[in-house]
Amino acid sequence: MPTFDLYAMDPGDPHWQVPANGAARFSWEYDDGRDRLLALYQKGKDKQWDGQKRIDWDLEVDPCDPLGTPDESMSLYGTKHWAKLTEKDKGELRKHYASWQFSQFLHGEQGAMVCAARIVESVPDLDAKFYSATQTMDEARHAEIYGRFLHEKVGMLYPINDNLQSLLGDTLRDSRWDMPYLGMQVLIEGLALAAFGMIRDTTDKPLPKQILAYVMQDEARHVAFGRMALRDYYKQLSDAELREREEFVIEGCYLMRDRLRGVEVLENFGIPKAEAEEYSEQSEFLALFRKLLFSRIVPCVKDIGLWGKRLQEAYVDMGVFELGDSNLDLLMAQDEEIAEQLDAERFAAEEQERVAEVTDAIEAGR
Repeated sequence: MPTFDLYAMDPGDPHWQVPANGAARFSWEYDDGRDRLLALYQKGKDKQWDGQKRIDWDLEVDPCDPLGTPDESMSLYGTKHWAKLTEKDKGELRKHYASWQFSQFLHGEQGAMVCAARIVESVPDLDAKFYSATQTMDEARHAEIYGRFLHEKVGMLYPINDNLQSLLGDTLRDSRWDMPYLGMQVLIEGLALAAFGMIRDTTDKPLPKQILAYVMQDEARHVAFGRMALRDYYKQLSDAELREREEFVIEGCYLMRDRLRGVEVLENFGIPKAEAEEYSEQSEFLALFRKLLFSRIVPCVKDIGLWGKRLQEAYVDMGVFELGDSNLDLLMAQDEEIAEQLDAERFAAEEQERVAEVTDAIEAGR
């Protein structure tokens, strides 16, 4: 079925064109490179996988509860509207929320694919071009997987959120070669990683858990790449240039905080926008969710050398300043381990099934 037939809201023009700025850069130095980045490039090649084969698409998904969403996590919970909902209505609401979340993941992954391709084009160093080429393939795979999940298992999509589209557009329009790193690798990817992780660690549904765990294994490398490249480059910038990038981070973080409300879902259920925003703002669950979503961004921003007074004050205002001391390396290592453990469990179960089939066949032959 065409994607446009599955949108819960009118997505508008089927194509979004962002004017390209900046230069395409070539490097004629083919022998030299940073050992850490080349090692990451090798890992990127070694860790390529096929979403058609690694994920068990035969697993059933209930479209009315794709993620096992608890009542308390929905911003209508506890309001005058909640008591009026039938069980069927609540199932439909869960479907819309899951569709909205995974649709933003899907649109973000397409944005990441375009940004990674832009990095290949604009970054001056060949070792960074090499790695970005592997990331472009990773992001294509992620978009393919999220698209398939929404088409085949949920049967509904939502358009890209306005604030996500705004940040993505700002990232792509900027002519400075480091901005796709900063906008995508640090802000959008960092935020997405935290969202992926929260759902991965709380859902009791095996298919979305697989998808999120395997995607996060790739994303751990992408964030490491962004940190490595920007940390090296930002050491060379003037205070004024650093402040410009900090202002971009501040604006982007406020946009990201404000985009995670799912107001579009409530509007689809007949709730006026102002009222929907009020419910989203008052939801204790969503307030905690929005705060935890910065668990990957704040320590990364601090690590790459953007930690001026104005940025610190913004993080204090958002209530996320203390996240700057989080151990980002430990979080990324855990993302790798969870995916590998999930693989080991799946393969062990499949091996047991094969042994049982052979045993049954031998017994039948007797």
